Amino acid sequence: MEIPHTMSIDPLTGALISGFVSSGREAEPAFPSAQEQGGALAGVAFPKTIKSYVRRAGRTTTGQAKAFEDLGPRFLLDYTAAPLAAEAAFGRSGPLILEIGFGMGEATAHIAGVRPADNFLCCEVHEPGVGALLKRIGEQGLSNIRILQHDAVEVIDQMLPEQSLDGVHIFFPDPWHKKKHNKRRLIQAPLVAKLARRLRSGGYIHCATDWQPYAQQMLEVLGAEALLANRSMHADGYSDKPEYRPLTKFENRGLKLGHGVWDLVFERR
Repeated sequence: MEIPHTMSIDPLTGALISGFVSSGREAEPAFPSAQEQGGALAGVAFPKTIKSYVRRAGRTTTGQAKAFEDLGPRFLLDYTAAPLAAEAAFGRSGPLILEIGFGMGEATAHIAGVRPADNFLCCEVHEPGVGALLKRIGEQGLSNIRILQHDAVEVIDQMLPEQSLDGVHIFFPDPWHKKKHNKRRLIQAPLVAKLARRLRSGGYIHCATDWQPYAQQMLEVLGAEALLANRSMHADGYSDKPEYRPLTKFENRGLKLGHGVWDLVFERR
């Protein structure tokens, strides 16, 4: 079973949180709030700045560990507070696509396979997920993926200059179902503004979610960004699923249970 990844914001610290949760809709949030850990951080208001992530424990399999050892030196990039030399990192020039939070890498590997001319820069801090994607890279013979096991927002701020990206993928970020937790959602105006400025003209942001209230919030936030235009051809503002995005095992299971899935594609003006 494909387990949905989470990528969201801690409302008290401004931290970008990555991890994995149960797919149960009524489950409590996977990560304790600052209050639950011993009290709110004094003097920290939301939103502050999104500046980090919270690393979560996870079990790395033998196969994933071997992939780290064998493939990590080639496909893992070091974080540096300096602009990314993309052509040197990938060993070629090509459109650069940023993915924020790739879970176990199923969709990432598929997309890289069907879009071999594009270069995919993928951010994920959850070690088993990174190991799983490295393993897929080896099994599928992929060469157009590079992984940064680092806070995506720091990568955006420090390594990606304005107009350096041709696309951004954010698939199934944690929806934080309960209203009181909605402020932890990743897709919020400050992050969207950062991403929009880093897109070249004609570049795109593609988000997908299986939680309709989050889809509505995504539509509102993306639609409010002056640098972006909605690519949808439908009155409701949602896009048809692009052919390159596969249906994951998790998504297929949700569809069989009657859950909807919403894709949103916005383009840099």
